[in-house]
Amino acid sequence: MNEPLDELYLTWLYRQVGSIRLKNPARTYWSIVRLLYTKEFVWFVPNDDNRVEDGRDLRYEFIDKERLDDVEPEWIELGCSFLEMLIGLSRRLSFIAEGEPRLWFWQLLENLGLNNYADNTQIPTEEVDEKLDIVIWRTYRRDGRGGLFPLRRAAKDQRSVEIWYQLSAYVLEMD
Repeated sequence: MNEPLDELYLTWLYRQVGSIRLKNPARTYWSIVRLLYTKEFVWFVPNDDNRVEDGRDLRYEFIDKERLDDVEPEWIELGCSFLEMLIGLSRRLSFIAEGEPRLWFWQLLENLGLNNYADNTQIPTEEVDEKLDIVIWRTYRRDGRGGLFPLRRAAKDQRSVEIWYQLSAYVLEMD
């Protein structure tokens, strides 16, 4: 293996949401994807550990598809990145609401206001980090605005609702 494992994995993850063939920095998103990859997603609402496991399952898929057999178990057990969680969540959305996982990924980034950071733009790193913290620490609005799943009519305070049920309410509002 010529590249470090993390770089190979990041490239593999990027392929899930964008094209690695594109070279035009106005149409690539390596910088924002890298920021999402370096931010750990932590959970404290019951059952959100399932979103962590969805993200970490991507590592097993990567190891299998890339036919890697010498991966340290410690690497697999590392915390789940925000990027991994989003890709896992995008796949769940694709299954539940149809559509391509990569399109759902970009929809979630749009919901966070993070979809316009192509590589030719200056990314306000502190602002991005703050938006990710808002999702992680559930400091978005009661109706989910500022989070992954803003709702028009939230029956419950979304800050205390597990992500799966937020996703479900969001999909139901789409109908």
